[in-house]
Amino acid sequence: MKQFFTFINKEFLHVLRDRKTLLILFGMPVVQILIFGFALTNEVKNSKIVVVDYAKDVASKEIINKIEASRYFEIDQMLPGTNELEKAFETGKIKMAIVFPENFNSNLLHQNKAQIQIIADASDPNQATTLTNYASSIIADYQSEMNQLNLAPYRIQPQIKMLYNPQLKGAPNFVPGVMALILMLICVMMTAISIVKEKEMGTMEILLVSPFKPILVILSKAVPYLILSTINVASILLLSFFVLQLPIKGNLFLLFSESILFIITCLTLGIFISVKTDSMQTAMLLSLMGMLLPTLLFSGFMFPVENMPIPLQIFSNIVPAKWYYIIVKRIMIEGLGFASVWKETLILIGTTIFLLFISLKSFKIRMS
Repeated sequence: MKQFFTFINKEFLHVLRDRKTLLILFGMPVVQILIFGFALTNEVKNSKIVVVDYAKDVASKEIINKIEASRYFEIDQMLPGTNELEKAFETGKIKMAIVFPENFNSNLLHQNKAQIQIIADASDPNQATTLTNYASSIIADYQSEMNQLNLAPYRIQPQIKMLYNPQLKGAPNFVPGVMALILMLICVMMTAISIVKEKEMGTMEILLVSPFKPILVILSKAVPYLILSTINVASILLLSFFVLQLPIKGNLFLLFSESILFIITCLTLGIFISVKTDSMQTAMLLSLMGMLLPTLLFSGFMFPVENMPIPLQIFSNIVPAKWYYIIVKRIMIEGLGFASVWKETLILIGTTIFLLFISLKSFKIRMS
């Protein structure tokens, strides 16, 4: 029995001396509970909206004040007319617009009814439905308060309009997210594994002493996956169009160009992982788990990034899938052009150049 407790003590010492094991045992649960507690929420709050108030009367101002006071909405700007709504939605920051018609208060007082138009960005149907429900609830509360003060009941009718996805289909939301997830996992993992495999087999040294330049040897590993991933993009778009009946509203050439740019970004990330690791197991773990969770949590595909705490929102900016997801939605779903995605494009280009530079520099240091 004494020997048994001696072995237990030995194992405890092994575990306590291994910092990586301690990090997994105690660090991972803390990180996961914090991230999952703050990030995994479908609750909508502080969503930016715009208001068009043609009435500018007492009733419209009271409803605007109630909307602004709620934790669900943040009024980004007051627009002079509905002509500016399209530009506001094209920025991607505005999730909903509320339009008060002329003589709003007068219609309430004399006709006992009035209408309010609610316009939502339905490229994310779940979020659009939630936002319109919140707005309708605030309007209903105001209506209830008014009815308590008057004998004749007032009736405010919200007219809801869904932009980009009027039928509230799920495909316009998950197809861009699935594209980002598939390309990220395949490109990063396969590139990292293919290069590390050469290291484990001992053939990388043979390739590096060949007449070819070392940089070309590394890049040649990525080219096949660039071509195969481009075919993947084409197959996803064909399935979306013919099976899911999801039309591509924007420029197809622009969509393919942005997809190729994102593929190249993922390939450079795979090269970076392969340079920093020496075993296929480590490369696969980093590629699979290190890319899967950030893409799911911080790309905006499953959970709205703007609802997360500020530190997590800042962290989400280093996830390439976030920018590609925004690009695909704007081109494919909203039908916008390069003028609406040039910032995201520059971020992907900058990320690609940075990763390639760091990877090649690290590779030269390891080979010297």
